[in-house]
Amino acid sequence: MLQNLITFLHGILCFAIVALVLLQRGKGADAGAGFGAGASGTVFGARGSATFFSKLTAVLATLFFMTSMSLAWFATRPQVEQPDSIVDKLVTEPAPAADIAPDLVPSLPGSTVPEQPAPAGE
Repeated sequence: MLQNLITFLHGILCFAIVALVLLQRGKGADAGAGFGAGASGTVFGARGSATFFSKLTAVLATLFFMTSMSLAWFATRPQVEQPDSIVDKLVTEPAPAADIAPDLVPSLPGSTVPEQPAPAGE
């Protein structure tokens, strides 16, 4: 159950990261690009400006990494066989020997049940 939820969240994060990366502008479209070639990287300093989209992308990338690690952990755990339905959960016990018809019980040496003749083959 938890693995399915994490897998679903992982897929949502994938699509969100792709959408955010496609919505962001590249370095060539910054304000400094209009002043000459290569000047866009130095207008806002060495680090550049951190927009809302870039911060949100970093948060989503961190969540994506965490879901990736948890799914890898689930994949390496030994699988415990889980029953699929309530019927599979029921434990069936063998019928007690007293309920079995005497002609179906094999005769043992020294038993009081007379041996039945084998049915004739067709």
